[in-house]
Amino acid sequence: MHSEKVNYKRIFSLDLPAGQCVFIWGPRQAGKSTFLAEHYPDSVLFDLLKTDNFLEFSKRPFLLREQILALSEEQKRQPIIIDEIQKVPQLLDEVHWLTENHSLGFILCGSSARKLKSNTVNLLGGRAWVFHFFPLCSREIPDFDLLQSFNNGLLPSIYHQKPANAKRSLKAYVEAYITEEVKGEGLTRNLPAFARFMESLRFSHGEVINFTNIAREVGVDSKTVQEYYNILVDTLLGFLISPFRKKANREIIKSAPKFHLMDTGVANYICKRNINDLKGSDAGRSLEHLILLELLSYRSLKEKDFTINYWRTKLGVEVDFILDSGSVSVEVKISNRVDKKDLLGLAAFAEEHQPKRSILICLEERRRKVSLPQCEIEIIPVLTFLKSLWADEII
Repeated sequence: MHSEKVNYKRIFSLDLPAGQCVFIWGPRQAGKSTFLAEHYPDSVLFDLLKTDNFLEFSKRPFLLREQILALSEEQKRQPIIIDEIQKVPQLLDEVHWLTENHSLGFILCGSSARKLKSNTVNLLGGRAWVFHFFPLCSREIPDFDLLQSFNNGLLPSIYHQKPANAKRSLKAYVEAYITEEVKGEGLTRNLPAFARFMESLRFSHGEVINFTNIAREVGVDSKTVQEYYNILVDTLLGFLISPFRKKANREIIKSAPKFHLMDTGVANYICKRNINDLKGSDAGRSLEHLILLELLSYRSLKEKDFTINYWRTKLGVEVDFILDSGSVSVEVKISNRVDKKDLLGLAAFAEEHQPKRSILICLEERRRKVSLPQCEIEIIPVLTFLKSLWADEII
């Protein structure tokens, strides 16, 4: 299926009481604006991506209050939407005043929380609800295709594009929404070094971060490299996954996180990977990345509260994901025939931490169980795992 325009039924939902304010954070082109246009067609929208709005409210934030107070009573009963709120943080004072004095509701969208982390920014007295809006997940895509998700990624505007168009769109996305977002927001002064840092992601994406080595390659100090990763996290372009930290007998790598971008297609474009079939190390990395994105989306959309970590010893024994403080361990293999060596990480983790479930995700056709002295390992085909995850059968 290669239609260039598809309407997806998103799992994300909002059921807002009157007068409630919410923040919705998500990367650019994840589908926030489309969702809100469909579900709140009668709401008044202030789009700060529009230059005239941005300049007007930057110079005179009080105009927002005056314009909203001039709305009809019927318009005020709908939540008022402000898109890209991070561009003019001063507007939050006006929003706060309007909620306190007129009991108005607001939906505040953004693609970067960076500027709003300042102590001087009004975050509405902690009364606003916070939601995260992700790119597509497998459950939202008819005829979900693994290979297509690896190469095109999961941004709604790109997933169903023809391969050549998807590559052009990913190129534009990386250039416009990553490099330009950082440049436009003034998030770092040393743009050449940041560009070299982005290039280094080609070799470090999804791996345990070695800050010292990356700093040497980029030509900055380790602290600056850490700050560059924080910029990507704050602009909702990626996630840091920490190691599992429970006390153990083996020497565990305790501090260095792994970094994953927010989309498989964006990651593979930056890493210069073109995956033609479901085998090999590149496809394996993409499958692990996809499973992480599904877990993050599931946790957010279902409003679950469980941890996602990885586990690795200094001897290199590793498990891809440790969920819910160690109760579920998950290994991902791009293999249609699992053998005993593929089970070593899960067995080692089970020996020390006794998880309730040990799961290996793979490309085998049928679900099965393998009994080891340390644990019982569930071998689950990837599409079966995804269906089980969204049916609340994993966590």
